[in-house]
Amino acid sequence: MSYFTDLALQYIDGEWRAGGGSWDIIDFNPYNEEKLASITIATVDEIDQAYRAAERAQPAWAETNPYTRRAVFERVLRIVEDREEEITEAIIAELGGTRGKAGFELHLAKEFLREAVHLSLRAEGRILPSPVDGKENRLYRVPVGVVGVISPFNFPFLLSLKSVAPALALGNAVVLKPHQNTPILGGALVAKIFEDAGLPAGLLNVVITDIAEIGDALIAHPVPKVISFTGSDRVGRHVATVCAANFKRSVLELGGNSALIVLDDADLDYAVDAAVFSRFVHQGQVCMAANRVLVDRSVEREFTEKFVAKVRTLRTGDPADPATHIGPLINAGQAEAVGALVEQTVAAGATALLRGTTEGNVVGPTVLGGLPADAPVLNQEIFGPVALIVPFDGEDEAVRIANDSPYGLSGAVHTGDVERGVRLAKRVHTGMIHINDGTVHDEPIVPFGGEKHSGIGRLNGEATVDAFTTYKWISIQHGRSGFPF
Repeated sequence: MSYFTDLALQYIDGEWRAGGGSWDIIDFNPYNEEKLASITIATVDEIDQAYRAAERAQPAWAETNPYTRRAVFERVLRIVEDREEEITEAIIAELGGTRGKAGFELHLAKEFLREAVHLSLRAEGRILPSPVDGKENRLYRVPVGVVGVISPFNFPFLLSLKSVAPALALGNAVVLKPHQNTPILGGALVAKIFEDAGLPAGLLNVVITDIAEIGDALIAHPVPKVISFTGSDRVGRHVATVCAANFKRSVLELGGNSALIVLDDADLDYAVDAAVFSRFVHQGQVCMAANRVLVDRSVEREFTEKFVAKVRTLRTGDPADPATHIGPLINAGQAEAVGALVEQTVAAGATALLRGTTEGNVVGPTVLGGLPADAPVLNQEIFGPVALIVPFDGEDEAVRIANDSPYGLSGAVHTGDVERGVRLAKRVHTGMIHINDGTVHDEPIVPFGGEKHSGIGRLNGEATVDAFTTYKWISIQHGRSGFPF
């Protein structure tokens, strides 16, 4: 089948159908700007239909034997494995991912699906003691009911599955809204795979639409009890506000401005490799990317020379070419924004150690040094292939610079002394940080999430169980209880 022809539809209550809106979302290949699909948007009424379908289907699914639920995810995993080459081609076409990036995304997607298989059996209850004689306290883990999921464009297949699969495995139903730039990989394809795996109708619904059409309907609707959002901190702030006003939980995986710190005793060749990957993987369109490369001044010159030399070897161009390291940014607006940011930063006093050129949406890698301490670029997320080299004098200054950011998602420390690295890492205000490695990591059972503007809550493993279930206390009084009146 052709994903972009056959799946350019809404998926509501087990039916593939056209949206009821008056205009279409056009899905483009960001490299050659070929039109991939045209999808008529979903309306507010269809958002309601999707949530009501989920609400109807969820109770029976929650009562289904978890071993039966588990079998669905085993089939989903097999389908993804069988269709890996087709999905790879779709990643290249829809989001401009290189073959290496597609392999990275699919590897993680399969790992998270394997974890979802086990999550079906992880909602364990407890029996707790009571100070009251004869009382038995049972604490049940129960599904929240219906979960709304909003996924981003950079890793759309993985990051949709990362919330959708565990939410379903734990007995919930889901309404998924993918990003407008990746409606197939982030939405319709996910629905098709679960449909083919035998998931009952109504449990997963996909609505392809735009905020201009639906406003806050997806997050303010009374049915969903949890909204899982991955995207920018600007939008995340609004999602959190609406959720709070409607007494529902939000799980927010937002932007980052990660620092990769190179201490004076680091293996510089290895640190260069880690920093280049951490900054330029998927054209820098990664929330965990190392925006800032902090280098001890005593090794700054040597590190910078090696870093720039390696960045010069990165090949830009067609993401379908296996030799390509850097493909296109997601759209022309993003390419223009990154170019303008570089221009502004250089005009403000930074030095372009390497200046990439732009062809269409392909932006060549840029390395900037000599940044003024108050340069705005140091405090923002750069969703593009631009690296910032920042020198420091000693560990205290490294920590101060690393923490001088509204974000706190990921990070890394390179040093010849692991425990020194751990001590420094503990001082950096970030949700995740890695010693002698890159900044871009995600593992199915390790809590993933950030501090400050980088999000609220965690996903993965037990954190996912916390996100998509709630506790129910049922007490039993054996014998008669006494009352004061």
